[in-house]
Amino acid sequence: MRFDIITLFPELFAPLLTGGITRRAYETGLVEVHFWNPRDHAEGNYRRVDDRSFGGGPGMVMLAEPLFKCLAAVRAARQEVIPAPLVLFSPIGTKLNHAVVEQWSGSAGAVLLCGRYEGLDQRFIDHHVDQQISLGDFVLSGGEIAAMAMLDAVARLQPGVLNDEGSHRLDSFNPALHGLLDSPHFTRPEVWQGHAVPAELLSGHHAQIARWRREQSLRLTAAQRPDLLVQARLSGYLSRQDEAFLMQISLDPPAADGGAGSKKL
Repeated sequence: MRFDIITLFPELFAPLLTGGITRRAYETGLVEVHFWNPRDHAEGNYRRVDDRSFGGGPGMVMLAEPLFKCLAAVRAARQEVIPAPLVLFSPIGTKLNHAVVEQWSGSAGAVLLCGRYEGLDQRFIDHHVDQQISLGDFVLSGGEIAAMAMLDAVARLQPGVLNDEGSHRLDSFNPALHGLLDSPHFTRPEVWQGHAVPAELLSGHHAQIARWRREQSLRLTAAQRPDLLVQARLSGYLSRQDEAFLMQISLDPPAADGGAGSKKL
């Protein structure tokens, strides 16, 4: 899998590629990352990559020609029979979610374009961008953070990157959880500042533990992301036992500590 990143600030990616558990994906070549700077393809002494917007207004707009030449260099280096998609990180794009990440994790990669300033000349977008992706309903100073988020999410799904091969399968939004949020997690000590680990997790009873985790996943999703619960219901993922639990918690008053069932001693 190969990602070519078009960015004016390639140095921003250094910590991502050299730190944390996902660095394994880059060090082993599971995920190849190459950087391309449009400024290297700009003309003039100042290597200008932006200019004022026609019609006026604040900010500058990235020029189409340096981007075009940079993309041409990327295409030549990749030597693909079928060109990899050019992805632009933009507020108008499709939101990056688990399903999108899974699709990219099984792909051959892409060319990722990180915009800056007020954006790109629309003519370049219209004729060369294949897909636009957004992190959410807010604006960043550039596409680099969005590109890093996508790379990290894709890299951790590659075989051999995580210590526990199947750990990501129980992440929030994963099909194994029917798209719901993950349940809370606890570790040693069993009692911390007067708060105990839920007894179910200490029982050693695997079915009881699994049911507790399912119910906490349902509880958390109902409270924080009810839209995910609606989708799971429409997809037929909720059992009668799930529905009975959801009915129960809708009738129960909220817990005094707002927690996931832990008790203070």
